Amino acid sequence: MLSERRLEVLRAIVQDYVGTEEPVGSKALTERHHLGVSPATVRNDMAALEEEGFIAQPHTSAGRIPTDKGYRLFVDKLTSVKPMTAPERRAIQNFLGGAVDLDDVVGRTVRLLAQLTRQVAVVQYPSLTRSTVRHVELLSLAPARLMLVVITDTGRVEQRHVDCPAPFGESALADLRARLNSRVAGRRFADVPQLVQDLPESFEADDRGTVSTVLATLLETLVEETEERLMIGGTANLTRFGHDFPLVIRPVLEALEEQVVLLKLLGEAEDSGMTVRIGHENAHEGLNSTSVVSVGYGSGGEAVAKLGVVGPTRMDYPGTMGAVRAVARYVGQILAES
Repeated sequence: MLSERRLEVLRAIVQDYVGTEEPVGSKALTERHHLGVSPATVRNDMAALEEEGFIAQPHTSAGRIPTDKGYRLFVDKLTSVKPMTAPERRAIQNFLGGAVDLDDVVGRTVRLLAQLTRQVAVVQYPSLTRSTVRHVELLSLAPARLMLVVITDTGRVEQRHVDCPAPFGESALADLRARLNSRVAGRRFADVPQLVQDLPESFEADDRGTVSTVLATLLETLVEETEERLMIGGTANLTRFGHDFPLVIRPVLEALEEQVVLLKLLGEAEDSGMTVRIGHENAHEGLNSTSVVSVGYGSGGEAVAKLGVVGPTRMDYPGTMGAVRAVARYVGQILAES
């Protein structure tokens, strides 16, 4: 365990390095921070921090910079994140509140996060597997052709065309719509297959073929959409941090192009708390020089997806964590109201 004083020195090093981009020396630390000890004591503390792997000396400099281990301890010992100011909160609310549909909510969230943190923003679409059916609509397009529309509690809308084995009248369509909604509205997607499996048997023999076809399309929609979708924005922000990436920026950009990598980075939506992965804690090699801050969002108390940012390990962690958490909270409110 580090002493409180050495932890204070580490905090000061992280803050100065993040703020100035320059390796930090003991003289600068004692001048900038009220550490209450002599420069010689600070030098000793820095030597101890270096020996334990919390800071390191870049070969070209007399100063020290935090290591992944140092950033990790800094984040673990954070007692609070930086709150948003009242004008920032209003701006977030107004910007997200203007969204017209789910795609717009996700798009605006990505732009907002990238602007607030000046890093790469990643937002996962609400997962169907964790969503609830709000309504199922059936529309007649031709005597033997229907449109199936599924609307979720998060505002997601899925549409499919259904070619029926025989013409299907308006009264039969209204009957199917009513019976289908009475079984699935307000229920989780994962429960739908079981809820509708015996529905065809409750219809006249002539209509059972069409009812089965509609249900097959509905269940296919649920299966197809288990592949999660993401939106990413602010990639150009990485170019501002060129010197933060040890070799070149390309491995980072390549990793960000892989959806599977990003989904793994954000983590499981069930784990809805704030997650910070630093440097080599990211399994993908291309992202070993980055940190990822993510959190779950959703309506009510349950997370339906994750959002977060990717940036260099030299990151303003309290500010980034505060922004990510605030945006997630507002997106959850908008979904709850939609």
